[in-house]
Amino acid sequence: MIDRETSPDPASPARPLHRLTRPVVLVGLMGAGKTSVGKRLAAMLDAPFTDSDAEVEAAAQMTIPEIFRLYGEPAFRDVERRVLARLLAETPRVLATGGGAFIEPRTRAEIAARGVSVWLRADLDVLWDRVRDRPGRPLLEAPDPRGVLAGLMERRYPVYALADVTVESRRKASHEATARAIIAGLLEHDGARPDLPPTLENIA
Repeated sequence: MIDRETSPDPASPARPLHRLTRPVVLVGLMGAGKTSVGKRLAAMLDAPFTDSDAEVEAAAQMTIPEIFRLYGEPAFRDVERRVLARLLAETPRVLATGGGAFIEPRTRAEIAARGVSVWLRADLDVLWDRVRDRPGRPLLEAPDPRGVLAGLMERRYPVYALADVTVESRRKASHEATARAIIAGLLEHDGARPDLPPTLENIA
């Protein structure tokens, strides 16, 4: 596992310096910044970006809260797993996943076989500040949502720690800085795993 710190923003390059050759899969809890950082990362690599939650809603033709309410979490996880398997088989892209996706062993194995996983790690205060006033979080529809979030951290963080690269999602770090930390982590991971196809290729 590669662990990277977020550094201050350098100037953005005029053109991408690297080409994405394998899917980069962002994992972590709700509020970690997977979608916002993922979009910036994809732009820096001139690669497609996909939010798996949006793809699940398109496949099911209903919102995630509706899937949870009508069919329950197991049905949602099944649709999520099949959608992610399809996306991983398509053009290399930056893929933001739902908070529980990486916890599912079959999904985790699929990600390991086809791409590189990046855990955006954040502490409880940062996550809570980011999600407390946002609707559409079925797992937080409880009398003590902050306590639920803390419980999710306790159960899920040991599994997220299995990701190939870990990058801290800090309160004051910009999306640009976090995306650059991800690129640095991916390059370091490529160097540490010469037995695997590289995730990033240099653009001459």
